[in-house]
Amino acid sequence: MEEPKIKVGICDRYPEIRGRLNGFYRPNGISLSGEFIVRPQGRDAVFCDGHGREIIKAPLLRLFAEKNATFTIYAVTIGVGFHWEQQEQQTFPGDLIFLASGDGKITAINELPVETYLQSVVPAEMSDDAPPEFLSAHAIASRSWLVAMLQRKEKTEKMDGCERGDLKGEKEVIRWYDREDHDFFDVCADDHCQRYQGTGSRAGGNAAAAVRATRGVFLIHNGQICDARYHKACGGMTENYRTCWEPKEVPYLSHVCDSAGPFAPLRTEKDAENWILSAPDCWCNVKDDNLLKKILPAYDRKTDDFFRWRVEYKREELEEIIRQKSGIDFGDLQNLVPLQRGPSGRISSLRIEGTKAKVIVGKELEIRRWLSPSHLYSSAFIVQTINGYSGAPSGFILHGAGWGHGVGLCQIGAAAMASRGFNAEEILRHYFRAAGLVKRY
Repeated sequence: MEEPKIKVGICDRYPEIRGRLNGFYRPNGISLSGEFIVRPQGRDAVFCDGHGREIIKAPLLRLFAEKNATFTIYAVTIGVGFHWEQQEQQTFPGDLIFLASGDGKITAINELPVETYLQSVVPAEMSDDAPPEFLSAHAIASRSWLVAMLQRKEKTEKMDGCERGDLKGEKEVIRWYDREDHDFFDVCADDHCQRYQGTGSRAGGNAAAAVRATRGVFLIHNGQICDARYHKACGGMTENYRTCWEPKEVPYLSHVCDSAGPFAPLRTEKDAENWILSAPDCWCNVKDDNLLKKILPAYDRKTDDFFRWRVEYKREELEEIIRQKSGIDFGDLQNLVPLQRGPSGRISSLRIEGTKAKVIVGKELEIRRWLSPSHLYSSAFIVQTINGYSGAPSGFILHGAGWGHGVGLCQIGAAAMASRGFNAEEILRHYFRAAGLVKRY
């Protein structure tokens, strides 16, 4: 097996893209360097110098990097749709592609080798100061997910969601979102896929060393590279694959306890309530601020309630959020009823009841989107209804656990394991049961 290359969407459908070529790039035999602006013009992407003078245009512009050349893009939006959304200036190695969408938008794509890409992914996902064995485990998981995804794309296997109509007189909307639903590139540079933020201050160092030390090492199950998913904090127990995505069993993406000892899987609403309102002793229940500073990037440290969280809405406020997100007018919101949960407590099917409509929504991410201006931290929550003087609901409180979908490797839990002396292979074998490590190149 040879090291693959990957196409990463840096800026997807921007009205214009501004940046700088650091070194020389060659499109169609022309040598370019310095400041640039790329704007759409009909079906063409128009590449201009820093003063706006047109240099070249075509529906697709490919700029080949000469030795040691990099490119910088100004005002890249990261954390799109999440509560930490912000803009950054970012610098990247490799080739640069501009693509016009034909409707007044431009996309910038970075093509580069997988191992070079990973040296920027790992320190963007977690801090470069995290324990080295954790960084090695993360490098292997990130590499495995990435190449498994590339192999699925080659087989044209599409794994994003579905939508169904009425179910016993109630509308049912079931959607899941996989990571290979990009048409013009393999992965985006944001949390929807893996964070990829270039060669700035977070790249290099310990994370790059971990990528180099594990070069070509993959998680393998039954001879196949594992679709090694991960999330920020499971909340004490990880989730089954089928709770969040298509309804099938994936042996290495199954429920495990985020601890040395066992916890019982959650089977009833009472189990979920007792679990979510408790603070069990598990690896991702990290209270040590010094350890969190070593584990998490600065913008993730602002989310300090990742293990157990609470969101409160007035009824009218939540009605408007759901209306905007779903496009459905529920009237006066009456009830939120969990119908199905996975063993970690994450809800995969939720009934929303109003005076004008009743709808069953799933899966995990769609629920998180419908019930928040951005996203809920997770779908592992219980609902507390606040009744007004009339007896009708006046508000809702969601008490929740964990941050992310909960499937596969728990990043904070794995980093805490490494801080207690577990090595990379032990960490990976804990979270990805039935998987082993193999070097493929």
